[in-house]
Amino acid sequence: MKTLTATKKLVVLFLATMFVLSCSDDDNDPIPFVPTDSIVEIAQDTPQLTSLVDALTKYPDLVSTLSGDGTFTVFAPTNDAFDALLTAIGQDDIDDIPESVLRNVLEFHVHASAAITSGQVSPGTLPMVNGESATITSDSNGLYVEGAQIVAVDALATNGVVHLIDGVMVPPSIAPIVGTIVAPAYFNKDFTTLIAAVENANADILSVLLGNGPSGNGLTLFAPTNAAFEAAGVTDVNGADAVLTYHVIDATVRAADLPTTAGSATPVTTIGGDVYLTNAGSGVALNGTTNVVLTDIEGSNGVVHVIDRVLLPPTQTINEIVAEFAGGNPGEFTLLATALQRAGLGDTFGTAGPFTVFAPTDAAFLAAGLDADAINSTDPTAVAGILTHHVVKASAYVFSSDLVDGDVEMLNNQNVGINVSALTVQDAAGSNPPAGLVPSLLNVHATNGVVHVIDKVLLPAAQ
Repeated sequence: MKTLTATKKLVVLFLATMFVLSCSDDDNDPIPFVPTDSIVEIAQDTPQLTSLVDALTKYPDLVSTLSGDGTFTVFAPTNDAFDALLTAIGQDDIDDIPESVLRNVLEFHVHASAAITSGQVSPGTLPMVNGESATITSDSNGLYVEGAQIVAVDALATNGVVHLIDGVMVPPSIAPIVGTIVAPAYFNKDFTTLIAAVENANADILSVLLGNGPSGNGLTLFAPTNAAFEAAGVTDVNGADAVLTYHVIDATVRAADLPTTAGSATPVTTIGGDVYLTNAGSGVALNGTTNVVLTDIEGSNGVVHVIDRVLLPPTQTINEIVAEFAGGNPGEFTLLATALQRAGLGDTFGTAGPFTVFAPTDAAFLAAGLDADAINSTDPTAVAGILTHHVVKASAYVFSSDLVDGDVEMLNNQNVGINVSALTVQDAAGSNPPAGLVPSLLNVHATNGVVHVIDKVLLPAAQ
């Protein structure tokens, strides 16, 4: 309470001086002290409150309110208190915090019904402007509001009173988030879409994220940024439960614990299903198109890895994907569907797999002279020989992030040649030019494999 004692001494000295200077009548009655500064002006003139002032200036209406008429009690956190908060929530600057969250926190420091001086502050609860109540406690060292100690009191203003506190008070509704794996996203404006998805999801989702996981071994969250949602074309986050659980592993898995891969992706089980991880020495990718851009953000209940694209759990088999495209307007992969039926492989890609398929477009079939009539007039065995030259022999998920330069054996026991930098696939027949991988249609993720679209039919070598 040294600060409090010093403050009291200054107040006594100030009042004594005012008393001497204001004696005017024979009875020497002092003139009552009349504040001339508003709460905002007091904060602006106090060196220990520059962080609070910076935060308030983001909300002109709050500044206006605390500058106008009223009887407010403000518990003002010091600069050191704001620094401690930023450390606790894993942020570098007040500007990193979403404005709605910061406003909620600031309003939790204002009581609007009365100007409560230090002599009137007592243990109990006090309703605050944000709609929640702050708990006041005391011990032999002094008074505390939501655990923050009152370190200087009774800065009287024209519209209330200010008390300095040594900690930022976090509203009870969001206090459970502080320190958990949710905090880095909740308190950072780059993750507001993710938090909106959590808030719109089943309440059990937040409970899971704040707990230690079903196994009790902590959690790993792959956290998409706002830009990651945009990259995946996700604009509606209502009812995104399946998407959210697809980003959470029921275990604490740090970057050093991630498996290494070679040639194909490794399944990693999340609460919402398997994601497929590539970790071949040049970074970590998930499902081929999502990159891990920041790792090992620690929380009290696990760890966070930041990703640059939302992970979407697959819902269709390869067969169903082909059928959906073929039934579109305009249709695509209609000739691939025709070829599959002609070869007797119509149901193959509806089975468990997994399969990795290089899928030619309709234009690719037409360029090879294989329209519907030509396909249906070709021996089914020959059609099957062509189609199996488009399927990787290994039963595996081979995403674009798994591809390396060199030969890959296909289901017909012949090799194709991959050139990653050129994004080409050379068939066994040595066709010139080779087939090109379509960049925008790589890594079409199915429940039983992955599809890469190519612009040319792959022809097997003559036997």
